[in-house]
Amino acid sequence: MKQILFILIGFIFGIIMYKSEAASWFRIYEMFQFQSFHMYGIIGTALAFGVLFVQMIKRYKIKSFDGKPIVILPKEKSFSRYMIGGIIFGLGWALAGACPGPIFVLIGAGYLPILIVLFAAVFGTFLYGLLKDKLPH
Repeated sequence: MKQILFILIGFIFGIIMYKSEAASWFRIYEMFQFQSFHMYGIIGTALAFGVLFVQMIKRYKIKSFDGKPIVILPKEKSFSRYMIGGIIFGLGWALAGACPGPIFVLIGAGYLPILIVLFAAVFGTFLYGLLKDKLPH
């Protein structure tokens, strides 16, 4: 039953992404050209809600659906790892016109060439898994 709930939430998320044009290549292009506030507004709203929800989880010790405590471990303080990772992510996002969430939204909307991007994203994740022990963290 929980899987059906997660699938339903995924469908709702996809519809919201599509209707808000967050999965639109043209909106993403406008953002990277600093021509429109649309995507910055969506990302900023998501960031604000994310910070709010994480603080609520920490402060009120909210538990998962399974009743287990949610533990958010502190991140390592490192400038270079986040800068390099952010640049790689941003370049991929700019080249593909989609970050991971909208890839699935675009496939669901019928944009089948994005399957190439999905394959490249999965392959890149697999490659990172193979090389992560050899990379500087």
